[in-house]
Amino acid sequence: MGKKRQESKVELAELLRLIPLQTVKGPRELVVRGVTADSRDVLEGFVFVAIRGETTDGHLHLDDAIERGAVAVVSEQKPERDDVTWIQTPNARQAAGILAAKAFGNPAARMNLVGITGTNGKTTTAYLVDGILSRLSPPSTMRGTVVAKIGARSWPTRHTTPEAPVIQAFLEEAVRKGCDHGALEVSSHGLALSRLEGTEFQVAVFTNLSRDHLDFHRDMEHYFEAKRRLFNRYLRPGGTAVICIDDAYGERLAAELPMEVVTYGRSQTADLSIRDIEASLAGIEVQFSEGEEAHTIQSPLLGHYNGLNLVAAFAAVRALGFETARVLETLNEVIGAPGRFERVAVQKPFDVVVDYAHTDDALRKLLEAARPLTAAKLTVVFGCGGERDRTKRPLMGDVATRLADRVVLTSDNPRGEDPLAIIDEIQLGTKGADVEVEPDRRRAIELAMTGAHAGDLVVIAGKGHESYQIVKDEALSFDDREVVRQIANGVSAPDEDSES
Repeated sequence: MGKKRQESKVELAELLRLIPLQTVKGPRELVVRGVTADSRDVLEGFVFVAIRGETTDGHLHLDDAIERGAVAVVSEQKPERDDVTWIQTPNARQAAGILAAKAFGNPAARMNLVGITGTNGKTTTAYLVDGILSRLSPPSTMRGTVVAKIGARSWPTRHTTPEAPVIQAFLEEAVRKGCDHGALEVSSHGLALSRLEGTEFQVAVFTNLSRDHLDFHRDMEHYFEAKRRLFNRYLRPGGTAVICIDDAYGERLAAELPMEVVTYGRSQTADLSIRDIEASLAGIEVQFSEGEEAHTIQSPLLGHYNGLNLVAAFAAVRALGFETARVLETLNEVIGAPGRFERVAVQKPFDVVVDYAHTDDALRKLLEAARPLTAAKLTVVFGCGGERDRTKRPLMGDVATRLADRVVLTSDNPRGEDPLAIIDEIQLGTKGADVEVEPDRRRAIELAMTGAHAGDLVVIAGKGHESYQIVKDEALSFDDREVVRQIANGVSAPDEDSES
């Protein structure tokens, strides 16, 4: 896909005027046809940006990039080769975005983009924004944790916010396919690592901030600073900030920003103040006020907390210039993101919901939303990802045992960690409460479902839309929703069907 859309031509000398230079070795009189940080995407006439990442180093792939046709290399290191123009710059990631944006014709400047950041709610809000825009101003585009989408075509993504050249190439294709509007999920990693360089937003949304990714950001203040970059650096002049003020970080951000700010939340001081949310397993009705004017949204989404995501999407799309009545009417029709409080039909006397909640705050909100929908007992099945922020593990254990009637601890994506060691750390927060432990995720789900009775609600948290489970360095096929259906229909696990 990437190779079909690289059609630009720009002089290297023109590109070099855009970034700080330390050393340039080799000819500058070159025509550049594209920019990438992935050697596998290099075509003839490309600039290859060698980035040293967390798991790999672009410098190890120089031979491959040059063999494929790279005419120049951008690096933070001093020149190492004579067979290609070598450009040394102090921040290769930042340079990658700036150069790619120019090479692809500054596509973000030709669109009205909504950028959405926050610990929870990014994906659902992005789906809602895109759902409205795809109806009111088709075609629209969206990119985030689950999929990338241009018009009617979509494909799975690996990263919420990929490296900057990938974003710029994606936006260039979206512009070329006629998209005037779009929504991008913006991760804190992407912001901290300058992956949004070259991208500008007409609207920026802040959903909330709670503990997550502290293995990367070190503490909450650094985490907040990363999120704030969306507003301070990438929101275009005259753009609008849409901020939930239900937590201290949202209040702080709204007070500090110099641009136009629209606040929303349950607070009576919010510009868009939620007055009431009625929820059932059929959907939710959200009533909110704007000054003296009252608005209502009736949505198929489940869970009280989705009321916030619905109001965020309303505020974001209206800030793009669409009429209030049309946005509200359209929002009633839009479904949410897969794997976010998603009800799985099991034709049993109990209900099953799958959700992506993988932090203590997200799990708390999920279980608090599930409780009023539960006629009898609330069961939660969850684990924690391996090789990720360990501080949240006991916190999630505490939340689960406080808010659910039954807790089944299992594996999430253990990666290179021992699943039982991860579960032991979760149990540090359960404080001796009676929990069940089954490290095999399928068996844990089966355990929860076979023990469920009429009126119970079984919540399976942590993986949501994911169709895989990462064990060591292997991604195994595993979809919570499909596993639930198989168990409900009495279908054995694939390995149980094979002959021994």
